[in-house]
Amino acid sequence: MSAYDTALPVDRKAKSPLASAPEMQALIDEFGQYLRHERGQSEHTQKAYSTILCRFADWAGGQTIQRWNEVEFTHLLGYLQKQREHLTPVTGDEPKKRGRPRSDSAKLSTGSLYLEIAALKAFYRFCVQEEFLPTNHAENLSLPRRWKRLPKALTHSEIEKLLRPLEPITPASLCDHAMLELCYASGLRLAELRGLRLEQLRLDAGFIQVIGKGNKERVVPVGRRAIEAIERYLAAGRPKLIREKSPGNVFLTQRGTAFASVTLWTRIKKRCLGARIDRNITPHMLRHSFATHLLEHGADLRVIQELLGHSSISTTEVYTHVAGQRLKTVHQQFHPRG
Repeated sequence: MSAYDTALPVDRKAKSPLASAPEMQALIDEFGQYLRHERGQSEHTQKAYSTILCRFADWAGGQTIQRWNEVEFTHLLGYLQKQREHLTPVTGDEPKKRGRPRSDSAKLSTGSLYLEIAALKAFYRFCVQEEFLPTNHAENLSLPRRWKRLPKALTHSEIEKLLRPLEPITPASLCDHAMLELCYASGLRLAELRGLRLEQLRLDAGFIQVIGKGNKERVVPVGRRAIEAIERYLAAGRPKLIREKSPGNVFLTQRGTAFASVTLWTRIKKRCLGARIDRNITPHMLRHSFATHLLEHGADLRVIQELLGHSSISTTEVYTHVAGQRLKTVHQQFHPRG
């Protein structure tokens, strides 16, 4: 029995779709448990998919559809056409909220449409796999082509300003400095940084163990400066942040708790402002800078893929475009006939 089997009172022997409109929601919840426990999907993805599927169930109810096995391929097409005209983009931060009407000039973006279709296709694959539904009606839905946004990286001078220790030295400032040094040294995602625990540190050997997307584990080397910053924090900062019920996370807030994603990002943005970096900093920018600077200095793309924890090399290849753009800019700036 899987982890999500106990979440809902579903008759696994019958393997039949849920019998009434309210139970359409129950199957959506079952799918959410599957995403969480077996697929290891992020909370953001879970919320986004749930929002889309709940919206489809609402729309289906308006078409007098009460069961998932009453849904046909033509219904999926009709729903998606309706969404093109009236849906606001799904962010994952607005769970179970129906789409608001958009102006006539506003169209559903390719990215939002992609997410709508991806959610339906994943849901139907799950239902057929678990024999809740006999037919995958979403199988023939075509995903639109998406333009890849090139990741933005900080310059070397901006990195130097950001990683410069700030005065006065406090437990919080030691924590901030250690987190920033580690992010740039190892390319961690913010979720990986927040979840990093003391037992995952192997500073004497020069690496850390990271639990990434899908609970996949990887080993990431850590540079000398980052190790020194972490050791200073562990010696003089973290002991003063610990409270009676503090978790075993490496990085703690001033209340002795693990960082929430918003709190962590607010701290990093505040540090960027203090370093007088006049740019719109994004949560992934240190990770992008890590990968881009490695590539610019000759690192192999496959090595960068392993360090970042990318399952596909195609995800990592986007950094070749960033590095190429940077080289072109340098050539134009400094070549006498650029």
